Amino acid sequence: MADQFLPPHADRFRLHPVAPRLAPMFGFALLTVSCALASFAFACATPFAAFAVVAAAMLPLGPALLVVTGAWLVNQTIGFGVLHYPVDASTIAWGFVIGAAALLSTAGASAVLRMLPQGRTPLMLAIALVVAYVAYEFTLFAATPFLGGEGAFTSVIVTRIGLTSAVWLAGLVAACEILRLVDPFGRATRNA
Repeated sequence: MADQFLPPHADRFRLHPVAPRLAPMFGFALLTVSCALASFAFACATPFAAFAVVAAAMLPLGPALLVVTGAWLVNQTIGFGVLHYPVDASTIAWGFVIGAAALLSTAGASAVLRMLPQGRTPLMLAIALVVAYVAYEFTLFAATPFLGGEGAFTSVIVTRIGLTSAVWLAGLVAACEILRLVDPFGRATRNA
């Protein structure tokens, strides 16, 4: 029944927390606030793979990449401005690698969500998270010969960050679904 309120082009997206015209701004607000919270809580372990999946599930690739870039900028601003990351070539380079990894994760999640069937959204989001997380971690690991940090890729650390991303994805999807059900923007009544 709720599907009848969505425009035809919205069918290709998995999450519909707000009207399609509001989705880019909502996605930007949701992910930048979430990124700010995660940046303070986890510093270098911000769950960008989860953010990538949410952006890809809600938006076309271009806007999803912009939203994730905004979240990355918030993360870097908090890191350097508030958490006092060292301002040196290695730390700045890692910041850019993290940004590239977040964007590659978004592209991967978007591609997977376009290829997978539309039903069983939780399973499809979980598959997209695995792809996004692998892309994210692989990109980071690929930079270690140049920037160091191989010690951060133990199975314990990679598993912990992966589970953290899964929890964040579940929380973000729950927030989207609650907003969709509450419908504060009157989408259902306007389109009925």
